[in-house]
Amino acid sequence: MFDKILIANRGEIALRVVRAAREMGIQTVAVHSTADSDAMHVRMADESICIGPPPSPRSYLSIPAIMSACEITGAQAIHPGYGFLSENANFVQIVEDHAITFIGPTAEHIRIMGDKITAKDTMKALGVPCVPGSDGGVPDLATAKTVGAEIGYPVIIKATAGGGGKGMKVAKTEADMERAFQTARSEAKANFGNDEVYIEKYLTTPRHIEIQVFGDGKGNAVHLGERDCSLQRRHQKVFEEAPGPCITPEERARIGKTCAEAVAKINYIGAGTIEFLYENGEFYFIEMNTRLQVEHPVTEGIFGVDLVREQIRVAAGLPMSFTQDDLKINGHAIEVRINAERLPNFAPSPGKITQYHAPGGLGVRMDSALYDGYTIPPYYDSLIGKLIVHGRDRPEALARLGRALGELIVDGPGVSTTVPLFDALLQEQDILTGNYNIHWLEHWLETNLAEG
Repeated sequence: MFDKILIANRGEIALRVVRAAREMGIQTVAVHSTADSDAMHVRMADESICIGPPPSPRSYLSIPAIMSACEITGAQAIHPGYGFLSENANFVQIVEDHAITFIGPTAEHIRIMGDKITAKDTMKALGVPCVPGSDGGVPDLATAKTVGAEIGYPVIIKATAGGGGKGMKVAKTEADMERAFQTARSEAKANFGNDEVYIEKYLTTPRHIEIQVFGDGKGNAVHLGERDCSLQRRHQKVFEEAPGPCITPEERARIGKTCAEAVAKINYIGAGTIEFLYENGEFYFIEMNTRLQVEHPVTEGIFGVDLVREQIRVAAGLPMSFTQDDLKINGHAIEVRINAERLPNFAPSPGKITQYHAPGGLGVRMDSALYDGYTIPPYYDSLIGKLIVHGRDRPEALARLGRALGELIVDGPGVSTTVPLFDALLQEQDILTGNYNIHWLEHWLETNLAEG
């Protein structure tokens, strides 16, 4: 086992890793920018090193600074958390070249899953269900119409080189195809200098379901059920729960087994999440995240396992501490992401915290790096905490969430949070019954919280 690990991150996730390491008797090194010298992860770690000024490219994203910190402190492994360098294959390669252990997958696996088309091809070959669509680029309108007829309308035409919602057009029927195809191509050309497009089936009311997988790097892997993360704003998750309110035990066992077998085949190591769109009982692969997820606590809540501890164990070459048969779902867990943002337009609102009180009681977990007197810096993500609740069933978890939100105090001049959003959502029948999809929150915000 490692004697000392360096945490290449900040905020609540850095604190989360410090806590797991401390329980395992492992020393921790916190790296920080000058803006984070008073941060909780810095206070809680055994050692800390300043790696640069506030801007991320000069501190948390600076590979030379992080490698130097490893060298100076004698850390044998690096935990990347999520965000920053956690899915940077180049960084992982450098860490491996310096004979330091990266607590996470190999550079190769990160590289494969980082490219959407390669990831899709890989998953298809491993037997994971994907969204029906064209094999690669579609050269002309005649081919586009043939593909549309084969997979069934509605379809979406997407720029191969796309991103940020550009170069995407929906054709609801064959009559719409010509216009959608031409528009998508010209947008793709204008935005990316490449007019190649591909076609996929367009799902009208899908849910975002993701499967948590875990591998030991030696051909063994398990799945830890699913999370429903359909409540999103601008593709950012806001509310996550496990198990998914609409997934049957049979569907869970089927898709879970497929995912676990897929990652076992490629000797995947550590935590990973395979994301799907789910509609009418079918799963369609979107992408794989080769890291721990922000919403990992809901999975920990229903299975009673520590995923960070497990990541450190397998990185050190130890076997997983559980098998598939050991993993039984217990109750229901929900996480809400609390951001320092001002409603209705979600503008960041950093500032000094003059009063902070975390909720407590049975089945309540607050993952946050806040404390009285802490100043939220303006340079980083506005996530300031995650409130996670666990109950024997979904209604109990929802009641517990409502109670815990009422106890939470985050106060300071100019500081606002997204707590009122969750108070409002808990009044909505669709949320209480679990009857929502990936478009639900955007529509609700337009109706109830007109962005100013």
